[in-house]
Order: sequence, then C-alpha cells, then structure tokens
Amino acid sequence: MKVIVIGLGSMGKRRIRLMRQMDSDIEIIGVDSRKDRREELADSFGIKTYDTLDEAVVEGVDCAFVCTSPLSHSNIISGCLNYGLHTFTEINLVSDKYEENMALAEEKKRVLFLSSTFLYRKEIQYIEDAVNHAHSLLTYSYHVGQYLPDWHPWEKYTDYFISDNRTNGCRELMAIEFPWIHQVFGEIVDIHVRKGRKTGLNINYSDSYVLSVEHKNGTQGTIMLDVVSRKAVRNLEIFGEDLYLSWDGSANGLRKYNFEDRREETVQLYEKVNRQSGYAEYIVENAYLDEIKAFFEEIHNGKKARYGFREDRYTLALIDKVE
Repeated sequence: MKVIVIGLGSMGKRRIRLMRQMDSDIEIIGVDSRKDRREELADSFGIKTYDTLDEAVVEGVDCAFVCTSPLSHSNIISGCLNYGLHTFTEINLVSDKYEENMALAEEKKRVLFLSSTFLYRKEIQYIEDAVNHAHSLLTYSYHVGQYLPDWHPWEKYTDYFISDNRTNGCRELMAIEFPWIHQVFGEIVDIHVRKGRKTGLNINYSDSYVLSVEHKNGTQGTIMLDVVSRKAVRNLEIFGEDLYLSWDGSANGLRKYNFEDRREETVQLYEKVNRQSGYAEYIVENAYLDEIKAFFEEIHNGKKARYGFREDRYTLALIDKVE
C-alpha cells in the first residue's frame, strides 16, 4: 500500500512513525510546502517528499493522511477524494465543506475517516463500560489544562493554529474531549458556561472555561478546560452510589474504588505503553496507532469507525454554542 502524509509537522511525523511500526511494507510519501520539513523527513525517514499533492499522486497512491493546520483541511480533503484516495484527517475544528466532502466520499466510494483519538484510549473504553453498568445516577468532574506556550515548546504559540480564534487552543480541547464525553455519558441537554481570561497571553479568545452540564439520562458534570495551567493536567472523577472512578490521564492512572475492601485499585489496561518524549505524560501513542488501524480496517473490511463527520457536526455545533 502507498500512503501520502500531507503536512509534515508534529502530527504528520507521528503518523509516519506509527505506520512504520505497524507495517514496514507500507510505502509512505510526504507532502509539505515547507522545504525544511521535506528535507528533515527525507533525511530522518528516508521517504520521498513533494511540495504539492498534485506532484505526489503520480506515485500511484491509495490513501492520504491530512495532518496540516485545521483551516486548510477542507480543500485538501476535497483534493484527495477527487483523486480517488481514501482519506484520514486530523480533527478539523471547523465544519467547512462537511456536507460537500461527505457527499464526495460517498460518490467516489472512498473512506472519509476523522480522528478522535480519545475514543480509542483503553481507559475511555473501560470508563464507558463501567458507566453503562452502573445502576445509580452519576456525577463527574473533569479538568483538562496546559499552559499554551508549553503545547509545542519547539515553536512559538503565536506561529501556529492555536493562536487563531477559529481554531484556538480551548476549542481544540473541546473538540478532543466532547466526543468521548458525549459517547460515555450521553447527550448533553443543558449547559451553563463561565469563561474568561486568566493570562496575559497574546491571544484574542477566552483562555479558561467552566461548564456545568446535564445529560439526558440525568448524569451531571462539571468540565473545566483551560490553556492556563502551568502543570499539564487531565483529572477525572466519576462518582455514584455504586461506582467511583478516578483518572489522571496517564496510562497507569485509572483507579477504581473497591467498596468491599474500602480501597482504591489501579486498573491495568496496557501490556506496553508507547510514549514520545517532549509531550505531556497523558499523551499515549497507543490510541493514535489504534485509530490508524481502524482506518485501514474500514478500507479493507468495511468496519465502520467509532466517530465520523456526521457525529462531528454535533460536536462542533456544541462548541459554537459554548463559545
């Protein structure tokens, strides 16, 4: 199989590295408008690189990974589909050309796959199962935060998409978290929002949110999202009459309270944890690999993905409402 990876920044490198781990026979071609990135990838991975998609498709490729900045996704996705490529895209953050590209994928009979990495985390899947088997009403509190300049320490936060109001850092956090929150706890039917500025960062959007939400099944929760916290945090607590779970976002940080023994127990879910240096502890690469596998599984065997563009329309509409 021949694969094009479009966008050779941090996510493009991650997808290439994981595909190499998964199957060394996959032939990967890189596309990026930046010469320095093309040269870096050609040197470090030994792959062919091109300036544009139009140049790369002459190689006779089967599918594409769109790993560029979110506002460029819609047109690149259209280009890939028009070339007859199965297309995987990182989160979009905006719904530009959603209807058009979904229709185009159907017309071309090609897979259009949208990343939603946390739905592939083993911890989230365990939490979903535990919540579904709980017999009591539940409440949860969830805080996700990391200081914006620490997201990509190797570049200025004002130089990439998180500084743009349409694709801002808090919006990305919501796009990452809302899909699994919705799937685990159910439809959100009521939401109250408090937002504001707590930093002197050079941004034109709110840097912190406190959300009080109620789900259709009666579950209630508090969600705090920010780009303020100097320590990267992901802290979840779920409690009810017959369930108590806590999770710090790390692979070994999921804990369940044993009511009979009156003590917390660590839930072990991984035989091996893949992590990349330079990222927060809760960035576990196993899930990124699993969703790549899910993309190829849909291509080869027609197995539908856990999340897609139709579901993402709901997520993005909810984010718009919150903002």
